[in-house]
Amino acid sequence: MTHISTHHRSGRYTMNAPASITITPVRVADLLAEGERMPVYVHVIDHPDARVLVDTGMTELHPAVADLDPRLRPLSKQDFDLAGIDIVVNTHLHFDHCGGNHLFAGTPIYVQRGELDDARSQDDYTIREWVEAPGVRYVPVDGELELLPGLRLVPAPGHTRGMQVVVVETGGRPVVVGGDVAVWFGELDEPHTEGQLRVRALDPELVWLAHEHEPWRPRSASGVLQAGRRRRRCFDEAARMTIGPRPVKAKPPVGAVGWPQSSRGWSGGFEIQSAAAPT
Repeated sequence: MTHISTHHRSGRYTMNAPASITITPVRVADLLAEGERMPVYVHVIDHPDARVLVDTGMTELHPAVADLDPRLRPLSKQDFDLAGIDIVVNTHLHFDHCGGNHLFAGTPIYVQRGELDDARSQDDYTIREWVEAPGVRYVPVDGELELLPGLRLVPAPGHTRGMQVVVVETGGRPVVVGGDVAVWFGELDEPHTEGQLRVRALDPELVWLAHEHEPWRPRSASGVLQAGRRRRRCFDEAARMTIGPRPVKAKPPVGAVGWPQSSRGWSGGFEIQSAAAPT
């Protein structure tokens, strides 16, 4: 049976077996929320058949979100092979998840059709010119889709109506790249939205989130560790990452303990290896 090793080397978590899919978080920005810096991560999935980028972060400032004091680390300014990306997935189209879409003109960008409709039609939903950047080519998705063997797009409504996550399945427990399906660990510890409940029903080994430095793990496996690293503040469900309402404080669940923001961030990857992985 495959398992995650209890230690890691150079920030890389490994499941032992022959073939591999690697998930690597890349920090692209920080936002100010209730006086605290909140990281923004995108995730690269190296699959045997393609290199997939989940969300694209931000590449420039905009007056509409100036009060969030964005500090940017655009992919275009990092040692990042933009041309090496074969597929882009937008978990949703809020500004901090689609602001780099223009870097991938001509590359297929998979997004739920309802999410694309909302971003194009609703005021104060996102920064529309970033959604409609020249050359951007969307592939609207209706419901679940097998993107590649072992990679599945799954609707996860809650944060937005058209939110989706990427589920990586290689024979063992799945790993999820979740975007904002949860903004902090406590929302998966005690799920409420349809999307959070759907992710928990998958019984994932790990869930990578856009605004946490490390992946979430089920409390049954590491409850003490997760509780010690929870945030004291996060975005309120109705106001998260929108242009209109600003971030407001939301109380963590009873027993949650605040944890200091790391200035280093998370620089490692997670390698999934399975004998059943596609070739």
